[in-house]
Amino acid sequence: MNQYETVFILNPVLSEKQVEEAVQKYVSFIKTQKGKLSNQENWGLKKLSYPIENKKSGFYHLFEFTAPKDSVSELEIEFRRDERIMRYLTVKLDKNAKAWADKRKKRNSTKTK
Repeated sequence: MNQYETVFILNPVLSEKQVEEAVQKYVSFIKTQKGKLSNQENWGLKKLSYPIENKKSGFYHLFEFTAPKDSVSELEIEFRRDERIMRYLTVKLDKNAKAWADKRKKRNSTKTK
């Protein structure tokens, strides 16, 4: 199993409840694909660098997970089918990226305390 990181942007016209439903859909999808979610971050509503679908902002979410290689393509198919998702990016983490992700998790955990 490989370790991946996915960032996706949800449509800004969604309510908080709709955003949470969309996020939970993908959390359960990763689990049904025999993946394990190791970190999940809600970055909130942020301004986009350029308009996407005539929208200037979006709700950003990050998932860090381990999963079989085939499940990533299935996840991206689900992202394409969902009209709430404006953009997404999935990357496979190498050893340097894993170290950086661990450092980011530690930094974020100290901020919340």
